[in-house]
Amino acid sequence: MRGASPNAVAEAVAAGESLSGTRGFAGRLPDGRLVRDVLGRQPIFVERSERPLRDADDWAFSPDDLTNPEPIPAGHTVSPGERSAERVFSVPDPAPAADDREAVADLRRALGESLDSVSSQSVAVAFSGGVDSAVVASALDAPLYVVGFPDSHDVAAARRAARLMGREDDLRVVELDVSDVEQAVADVARATGRTNAMDVQIALPLYLAGERAAADGYDRLAVGQGADELFGGYAKVARAPEDPRVEAETVRGAVREVIRTLPDQLERDLLGLRAAGVEPVAPLLDDRVVRTALRLPGDLLVDSRGERKKAFRLAAREFVPDRVAFREKKAVQYGSLVARELDRLARQAGFKRRMDDHVSQYVASRVETE
Repeated sequence: MRGASPNAVAEAVAAGESLSGTRGFAGRLPDGRLVRDVLGRQPIFVERSERPLRDADDWAFSPDDLTNPEPIPAGHTVSPGERSAERVFSVPDPAPAADDREAVADLRRALGESLDSVSSQSVAVAFSGGVDSAVVASALDAPLYVVGFPDSHDVAAARRAARLMGREDDLRVVELDVSDVEQAVADVARATGRTNAMDVQIALPLYLAGERAAADGYDRLAVGQGADELFGGYAKVARAPEDPRVEAETVRGAVREVIRTLPDQLERDLLGLRAAGVEPVAPLLDDRVVRTALRLPGDLLVDSRGERKKAFRLAAREFVPDRVAFREKKAVQYGSLVARELDRLARQAGFKRRMDDHVSQYVASRVETE
């Protein structure tokens, strides 16, 4: 079992307690069942097959250890002698908090408790200068790694945020050139098991940050993953129900909708980081934080002016300067300029924009030829 003790997880399964005080888990229960936590924070795979699950050779924590792997769905178990998964956990759906101030205070406490529980031993921080990674960095005596091209938004933002936080000496800039992206494309695609452009664009900067941190002797990389999903960070959530990318009729409903995408995203990020040589640490996905996030009312997710992640930004003022807590940030693939350079590499390799999903075709070609 990874992420918690088998007996503790067994107790949570028996009680149907989805958020039992961990940062995610996966593995074998004492009764032989395989299990994955409700948000899929730890991946686990079984061999894709029509026959029943037999023994230890049928499952693994890494897809590389299986011939034809498929992930166990988040919140499910698979029993010996069975092949289908059974749901044992669901994401809780509590009523929204009635008092906004109390809700922010609860979130502030949960963040503090989660951050205080992270050891600074052999850990580095993936730092983009945005509020998510800055909150994580605030609690750790650790180097801060930002990845991007020299003229990228993320490198500039990380420098500004580090200066405001008094952490200039801790900042380590991993300045990219085109060859860095070109060399990493196939490795990232193989590690994550994905060749689609968006997944590779997102995973690649994180992979390069992890690779540099590992080369510098660090075993773990603290990340800000989960904040956008939990706290209303996406434009499509802010525009619900008008945005066709979400089905929900409310902001709270849209947040729950994007939370359901976490298992797939976290699997990608974790596999990429492990391939880079580091183990991710995600304090913002601690059960204590998740519980408080699920109780936030809609106006603390997106306020009347359209500001996203409102409660998280208010709580973040406890940990970072206001100019960091309330600054907007681009998505990593755009802020680092990795998406731009991947598009350029694809076109230089003959995959023109008029072609269907030309960057994904380029990535697949790199996997085939390397």
